[in-house]
Amino acid sequence: SMSAKAGQPFIAAYCASKGALETLTKNTAYALLRNRIRVNGLNIGWMASEGEDRIQREYHNAPADWLEKAASGQPFGRLVDPHEVARACAYLSSSESGLMTGSVICFDQSIWGAYDGSPHPVAAL
Repeated sequence: SMSAKAGQPFIAAYCASKGALETLTKNTAYALLRNRIRVNGLNIGWMASEGEDRIQREYHNAPADWLEKAASGQPFGRLVDPHEVARACAYLSSSESGLMTGSVICFDQSIWGAYDGSPHPVAAL
């Protein structure tokens, strides 16, 4: 999760755990380097998935068109597609990424800096 990079209100423990996973990825990669075992990770931003749709509707009372509204507020006009993440996983597990270790690929449209106080994107819908 991109929450590894910045805090968000009311989910400090979640953000801390994601930051810890990023650090663990880098430390584990270093620890296993002599064994030539590669360890990499993914930080995924807001993804258009069935699970996210359920969370938005059930827990955030998002309207039926929440995805379109949320996507329109993103720099590239859409949320992360699960297929993009699958391709990154395939790349990381292939020989094409043979020298990558301790890397974390980010899918965030470069929107996560320090939390700037803006309302949650769905809350603004």
